[in-house]
Amino acid sequence: MFIMKKYVRGIPAWISLFFVFSVLFWSCSERDPDSRLAVENGVPVVDRYGQLQVNGTCLCDSAGNPVQLRGMSSHGLQWHGKYANEKVLRWLRDDWNVQVWRSALYLTQGGYISHRALKFKVVESIEAAEKLGMYVIVDWHVLRDRDPRVYQDEAVEFFSEIAGKYGHLPNVIYEICNEPNGTDVTWNECIKPYAEVVTAAIREKDPDNIIIVGTPTWSQDVDKAAENPLSGSNIMYALHFYAGSHGKALQDKAVAAMEAGLPLFVTEWGTTRDTGDGGVFEKETVRWLSFLKKHNISWVNWSVNNKGEDSGILKAYADKTGEGGWTESDLSPSGILLRSILVNERKIK
Repeated sequence: MFIMKKYVRGIPAWISLFFVFSVLFWSCSERDPDSRLAVENGVPVVDRYGQLQVNGTCLCDSAGNPVQLRGMSSHGLQWHGKYANEKVLRWLRDDWNVQVWRSALYLTQGGYISHRALKFKVVESIEAAEKLGMYVIVDWHVLRDRDPRVYQDEAVEFFSEIAGKYGHLPNVIYEICNEPNGTDVTWNECIKPYAEVVTAAIREKDPDNIIIVGTPTWSQDVDKAAENPLSGSNIMYALHFYAGSHGKALQDKAVAAMEAGLPLFVTEWGTTRDTGDGGVFEKETVRWLSFLKKHNISWVNWSVNNKGEDSGILKAYADKTGEGGWTESDLSPSGILLRSILVNERKIK
């Protein structure tokens, strides 16, 4: 994306402005939206797109071309970390056409704060994604802890270590607070100050890779972040939705945020209600994905698990060992729908 500094001599100003805004609008539309392949002509997506960057509200490849990544998230690594391995990521890449994997490191509920060894499941995800040429989101999964400042020191330590060891790789993306929540957990007083500290720690080790910041109310109030965004480059903001619970009102918030200049990344969404159950809302899912395609917003679906919840892509107790190779009989209704979308059998218009 660029800004024209001078109008073309001899052309009326209104025509010049129309041209500028037309170019800006076009530049945020992906060139060939149905060719989003994890591997194309034997070349993995990271080798094709390279170092990602943010231009305006667009996620772009190393050449500045807008891209839309599509992928899958793990469930909490303390429960379903068996799927965070090279075999599963390879299957998701080759059979599901997944370009990006999200490694969900819960902090509480038996997560990282009490079980530091879970860090090695994140490391396994990063190293598997590097080998396979996939992007990987390192998700600091703030949830029941609500306010990201509760474990701010631990976040600084964790992300400094990850950025120091893997920040030279072009495929690493940092998600520094999943879903801040609670009426007292505001953007200006809680989330932004936390993000400034953690972002600075990452940038000491990694000046380039994308950082995604959660937004208030379970990463829905992107409009609040748009009123007072962070400074710095290659920063995006999380928007989360569940198709059975969220609709046009949340989409309107997203549009308002983008019009204010905020770049969005849907790091978590589900086909169900926000409880993870309630059945699959297929029509609402397609409407949401059409919205994301229209605005070129990257997305990651929740989630790879076999616990039997409707938002999980596997049936209860399918693939107990976590090795991939799933057939349709292993997949939940959500899994069947997601795979058809990712492999472009189900076209999103």
